[in-house]
Amino acid sequence: MIRRLFYGVIYMTAGVLHFLREPSFTNIVPPMFPFKKALVYITGVMEVGFGLLMIFKKPGSLFKLMIKLFLVAVFPANVYMAVKKISLRDKQLPPAVLWGRLPLQWFLIKEMDKL
Repeated sequence: MIRRLFYGVIYMTAGVLHFLREPSFTNIVPPMFPFKKALVYITGVMEVGFGLLMIFKKPGSLFKLMIKLFLVAVFPANVYMAVKKISLRDKQLPPAVLWGRLPLQWFLIKEMDKL
């Protein structure tokens, strides 16, 4: 339950930040993707939804699969951010942090099996 609550809050916070700091998120969407702003809002809604569901309900296999697919789908944005050294708002993160976020995606995917 604690793990679900922790991840639920993380996902909800990330989702809300998609709306509060939309330009920062739009900047990390690779150029090959159209409708960047819409993608940021859609993924924000999805993350808020994932967070709420995780907090209030034990995830079933379909829910876990959806989160895993979501994490794979947003992976290109994290790669693009690392390759292009894109800053978050006005703060430039060290390359080690930008690249270190990539294995974190896969860690989160594996964590879904533990919920």
